[in-house]
Amino acid sequence: MASNPSRRPARAGDEAATALERPLRPRATRAFAGLFKVLGDETRLEIVALLAAQGKELCVCEIEAHFDLGQPTVSHHLRLLREAGILRAERRGTWVYYQLERALQERVRAFCALLPE
Repeated sequence: MASNPSRRPARAGDEAATALERPLRPRATRAFAGLFKVLGDETRLEIVALLAAQGKELCVCEIEAHFDLGQPTVSHHLRLLREAGILRAERRGTWVYYQLERALQERVRAFCALLPE
């Protein structure tokens, strides 16, 4: 039987060959798709980074002041982050205070545990 010229034989140390030898776990990663889809937006990722850097809750007015975006746009991003379980919000009078969900780091660690070393 003739060899297929488009396929090269796997060599020791070949990353592509090594990856194919590992069992694929698409169902294990499926639970993380929504998390990374929401975090895939630059503005939302910056909101998460802002809250992480502050290490405390921030008023929506403080978050809005960080961006050159309108209030409705920032509120939209905050809503998506809340719905994805990345942020939690607490209303105090007319203001809403946001902080990272405590479980966020654990969710990211759980995903990282699926990655090969």
